[in-house]
Amino acid sequence: MPGNPVTGAGALLRGFGLILRPGLRRYVIVPLAINIALFGAGIWYAFSWLEALSAWVQGYLPGWLDWLTWLLWPLFIISALLLVFYGFSLLANLVAAPFNGLLAERVELLLTGRTAADGGGWRKALAEFLPMLANELRKLLYMAAWSLPFLLLFVIPVINLAAPFLWLAFSAWMLALEYTDYPMGNHGIGFRDLRRRLRRQRLLSLGFGGAVLAGTVIPLVNLVVMPAAVAGATALWVEKYSKEGE
Repeated sequence: MPGNPVTGAGALLRGFGLILRPGLRRYVIVPLAINIALFGAGIWYAFSWLEALSAWVQGYLPGWLDWLTWLLWPLFIISALLLVFYGFSLLANLVAAPFNGLLAERVELLLTGRTAADGGGWRKALAEFLPMLANELRKLLYMAAWSLPFLLLFVIPVINLAAPFLWLAFSAWMLALEYTDYPMGNHGIGFRDLRRRLRRQRLLSLGFGGAVLAGTVIPLVNLVVMPAAVAGATALWVEKYSKEGE
């Protein structure tokens, strides 16, 4: 079954509520601090990039095509924001991976009363820092391999008009993979099985990833979207994806 995209998007909203629970707040502090620091840098970089991009476009086009700048400018803004904020979101997850895994563990405990069979806790999170870092790099390599065909679409005339929307769908998929990996990784589920489970409920996954992507470009919301996405992804694992292996 492809799943329901509305249910997927709603999981992010549920995640915002979960991270406010008294028992989870202390597990949110470190991911939240990392996200605020990196998104602050991302916002500064995005405006710098847009300014440089504007100068490049105006210098590249001949004078008689100046009107085309106004037509393409919204597409450039959307593309730049998606590339920058998505990139900084992945960087934030790379740094915060062990803490996100611990947060997913505590959310699952809150929702079900149980967690992964091997226990967990801060000691386990720190002990698994290097394996989790390697796993994050594996996801980045996967993203890079699939990004190239999508990015090439931006330079193909006519097709480049659809490129931002295709990139939007790809980014939503990658963010769904990124965040559901935390609860699934706590149960020893590998990246291949993770992708299989998400593909079997593709619309559910894209709905969740799309909501996370939207949250990354909304001011203030993007500062807290990472821990909320971890919590929401854990709720989806408990209620949807865990049943894919049964």
